[in-house]
Amino acid sequence: MFKSLLTSAALFALMSSTAFADSVWNRGANGDVQSLDPHKTSTVEEANILRDLFMGLITEDTEGNAQPGAAESWTVSPDGKVYTFKLNQKDVWSDGSPVTAKDFVFAWRRVLDPKTASEYASMAFPVLNAEAINGGKAKPEDLGVKAIDDYTLEVTLKGPTPYFLEMLTHQAMYPVSEANLKKFGDDFIKAGNMVSNGAFVLAENVPNDHIKLVKNPKFIDAANVKLDVVNYIPTEDRAAGIKRYQAGEVDSMNDFPTEQLADLKAKFGDQIHVTPELGTYYYVFKTKKAPWDNPKLRNAISMVIDRDQLATKVWQGSMLPAYSIVPPGSKGYTPSMMSYADMPQLDREDAAKKVFDELNISPAHPQKLEIRYNTSENHKNTAVAIQEMLKPFGFDVSLINTDGKTHYSYLEQKGDFDLARAGWIADFKDPVTFLNLGHTGDGNNYADYSNKDFDALLDKAAVEPDSAVRMKELSDAEAIYMKDIGILPLLYYGNHNVVSPKLHGFVDNVMDKHPSRFVSKD
Repeated sequence: MFKSLLTSAALFALMSSTAFADSVWNRGANGDVQSLDPHKTSTVEEANILRDLFMGLITEDTEGNAQPGAAESWTVSPDGKVYTFKLNQKDVWSDGSPVTAKDFVFAWRRVLDPKTASEYASMAFPVLNAEAINGGKAKPEDLGVKAIDDYTLEVTLKGPTPYFLEMLTHQAMYPVSEANLKKFGDDFIKAGNMVSNGAFVLAENVPNDHIKLVKNPKFIDAANVKLDVVNYIPTEDRAAGIKRYQAGEVDSMNDFPTEQLADLKAKFGDQIHVTPELGTYYYVFKTKKAPWDNPKLRNAISMVIDRDQLATKVWQGSMLPAYSIVPPGSKGYTPSMMSYADMPQLDREDAAKKVFDELNISPAHPQKLEIRYNTSENHKNTAVAIQEMLKPFGFDVSLINTDGKTHYSYLEQKGDFDLARAGWIADFKDPVTFLNLGHTGDGNNYADYSNKDFDALLDKAAVEPDSAVRMKELSDAEAIYMKDIGILPLLYYGNHNVVSPKLHGFVDNVMDKHPSRFVSKD
């Protein structure tokens, strides 16, 4: 059985091991991790930890904005296709060896190697020949990335990419030490083996229990890092997590049971942070599996889901109804909404019933439907509400719950399902980070959705130099995605953080990114 919280004995041992540390942040995490390999991860929980362990060419400030990281400066060619980065020579690995341009060349070739099976390989596709390499149609040496010398990296893109610099903050674009990987192979991610160039290094990784990071004295900005230890503690049981928070066993949580929102605000006041977030809470159908391969049926199911009720009753107003996969907030972009976004709920249900009648789905002839979701009171309550919404129309809905690690592993490995929960927080402030979820073959395309017209528009936008034209192409692509229900958006995210007043430097932002290097604790 999955343990989402520390046992009393483990907690005592963890506290004892850091008893003499000057400053320790015990961070509640939404779940456990599948991996700490930067090139084999996809969840928010993994990204938060890797952000503390590694640093890319570009990194983030307290508000999630891009700033220089391993690169101290860069130039861009007039056509916007060639970037030349000058690496900061003070940036070293935690074993003291220098971080060089060759480390980035090695890392980016690795993430694109089909053998790596990186779900985020598509992150690097703006780089010249990246997609062909990942598809086995070009050699790694053809990648548009060159080490001019030890501290100069040249990157050639296939077209102007307005989000390129911000993209480099993502873990898929982090460097890894070639020497470290050659020495330990797949075991390089283990505590004691891993070398990294971030503010912290990996000290312990106890699955389903905790991950302990300690300050990296060789970090480029170690003098300004105030924390000595950061412990990531899984708190999938949000209610139990709140009790741990109240007892002082965790200093923060990045979610809480929304059904308790009013009581939590009364009890904790401004320690409860509910703020806008650039993300979408969604479900996915297995679009190649009958009967879910029928877009008319997928649309009809979408129409009977009352998103207003989900937002107000289940999520207590801390989320907003979603009728597009791209949430509001991308500069210069207008999301393409579902055609029935402005239709009254009762009219939607009447239209949906006609489809169900055509397909002979009714209480007298029920259609079985299985909803999978990962552990969380909020996810359970959402699934139960949808179950009740579908029941009067003839759907016999069963629910399957697993811990987050198991749930996402099942989706990533293309397991068999009907309808499954997922969520996407923007990797960077551009609509393509959401739209790529539907691109044929993308590692995060859990629905196995494929539409050649949709793909063509995304591919065209990827090399479009005119920003306005590019945004129009992306909007047109989203219109196809929403018409097909290649993905089923339900809600636009809001941040749900609980933060102790002892913590300083925790800044609310739409990306919900909080690098530990900027946080201090009384």
